[in-house]
Amino acid sequence: MAEHHRREEILARTTLFDRISRQSREALAAICLPATFNKRQVLFLQGDKGEYIYVLIAGGVQLSKSAPDGREIVIKVVKAGEMFAEAILFERDRYPVSAVALKTSHLYKIPKLQFSCLLQDEAFRNDFLGNLFEKMRFLADQIEYLTSHDVEDRLFLFLEEQFGRKTRIVPNMSKKDVAAAIGATPETFSRLLLRLKNAGRLSWEGRTIVVSADAWKKQKTGEAAGEIRRG
Repeated sequence: MAEHHRREEILARTTLFDRISRQSREALAAICLPATFNKRQVLFLQGDKGEYIYVLIAGGVQLSKSAPDGREIVIKVVKAGEMFAEAILFERDRYPVSAVALKTSHLYKIPKLQFSCLLQDEAFRNDFLGNLFEKMRFLADQIEYLTSHDVEDRLFLFLEEQFGRKTRIVPNMSKKDVAAAIGATPETFSRLLLRLKNAGRLSWEGRTIVVSADAWKKQKTGEAAGEIRRG
């Protein structure tokens, strides 16, 4: 019972289930399977049969898709409190992306079959779909963000969203991972870091990122950027 209550409390803090009724969260908590993935461990690959959807409790997960030319395109870096892989619930039975843990990550695995059974309940279905549509609007905003901000803005917005406006950050992500997360090639990202270092705005030495206070002052807040993206 204590574990069930803990699961319900965690689900209440997630972005997709924070607004559904307590009754719906309790039903969902009953089918959650706790799981832990180590850094670089693959959760699933693009094209694998979809058996679970996931809720990230702590850590970080990168979602990527293989392009026709063989490149890996990062779709999203999942943050704690977010749900992913829900695409397998509707009109497809295979994962459209690959997922890998960026660091040790704790998740809930939710069996597709049991979740589909919950969707037969009208109250749960209305709760879930309302929140899912809100998430879809967010993803549309993210696509617009990638096309309307230059790589420097995307870097600062990413750091703010992931770590807050800190002057010292230990990211637990490689430069390659961050470059992919903001939609930049490693070469472009390296040039950006050199330019920012020479300007005294940001340096990434070893495992630590140091951002000057002036650099943050010149950047719009993530909330303001979100207003721009929403128009």
